[in-house]
Amino acid sequence: MTPAAREARLWYWQRMSAMVLAACVLVHLATIVYAVHHGLTATEILSRTRGSLVFGAFYVVFLAACAVHVPIGLAAILEEWFRIPRGGARIVAAVFAAAIVGFGVAALEGVVFA
Repeated sequence: MTPAAREARLWYWQRMSAMVLAACVLVHLATIVYAVHHGLTATEILSRTRGSLVFGAFYVVFLAACAVHVPIGLAAILEEWFRIPRGGARIVAAVFAAAIVGFGVAALEGVVFA
């Protein structure tokens, strides 16, 4: 694959993940507003999320979009702003993506499946 094709593919995936993230953030914020408006406690919220496959599936999509979107942008920032070589920037971004997935899965496990 040529460098131009690789950059076009990264651009495409970052834009697609941004669209998914925009929708997920709106749903997430609406859920927070609903919970606060109705005075739900943390215990009540967790009782509603435990075992909810819909809640779990939504946040898996949210997590996947983050894991795609953030590393692409982080690698670009590291290359452009900090002049880190492309290979090093991609390694840092991959480690960051792994951390996002690891922490996200742990959070999902605790909120949905615990």
